[in-house]
Amino acid sequence: MILSIASGKGGTGKTTVAVNLALALSQTHEVQFVDCDVEEPNAHFFLKPQISKSQEIYTLVPEINEEKCTYCGRCAEICAYKAIAVAKKAVLVFPELCHGCGGCSLLCPEKAITEVRQRLGVMEIGLSRGFSFIQGRMDIGQAVSPPLIREIKKNIDKGKLVIIDSPPGTSCPMVESVKKSDFCLLVTEPTPFGLNDLRLSVETIRILKIPMGVVINRAGIGDHGVEEYCRQEGLPILMTLPFDRDIAVAYSEGLPIWEAKPAYREKFVELFEKVQELIK
Repeated sequence: MILSIASGKGGTGKTTVAVNLALALSQTHEVQFVDCDVEEPNAHFFLKPQISKSQEIYTLVPEINEEKCTYCGRCAEICAYKAIAVAKKAVLVFPELCHGCGGCSLLCPEKAITEVRQRLGVMEIGLSRGFSFIQGRMDIGQAVSPPLIREIKKNIDKGKLVIIDSPPGTSCPMVESVKKSDFCLLVTEPTPFGLNDLRLSVETIRILKIPMGVVINRAGIGDHGVEEYCRQEGLPILMTLPFDRDIAVAYSEGLPIWEAKPAYREKFVELFEKVQELIK
């Protein structure tokens, strides 16, 4: 099973839920933890993996042969991300916008475009408390993370329980991370901001046709808007985590929740059992 953990905004507790699920379930399942939040990975602070392999990840960006180019503009026309601009006698390439699809090279009538490698970052593989751990880390200055996320996901072991910690938000990195998941847990908080971003997340996951459920973190700090929205939309609330100083202290020290509240180990197991029931 591939279980992705997502949220419409940062700071809702997405990584907290992902990490605690992995640790709770690793006692009874073969777990693989995949941190796809490549712009700011932080699961390693809690899981403390022993990294055994580090691999550089590259993408392909266009390079123009000006001697062959006729400045027809075909490459700029097909580039959805505006990574190429064609002037009267010049072609401008913006590699930081390129998504590496290769369309410009394929469709250039003069075969004036070749693809060259550009480093995106690194993929790190290791073990954490007996289970598999993978994370990506983008290089500073890089702007496009989906190609790096795709490379990371090629290492998913479908024979294991895969837990994906996705990037926050609802843009391309989040979509690339949760794509092809069997279930998506959306972590939110009971505030107007949390509700707004939950709505965006739900719309995105519905387009991807992935079953989903909601986890409410820091319950008690806001209002009941999230609960009402979930009732209206038929979204199951699978877990509620209270606004609790002991949990916050454990988080600040890089510890799982049950170090402060032992009963929560079983609660995360129950969360996974609810997910299994919904998938069935």
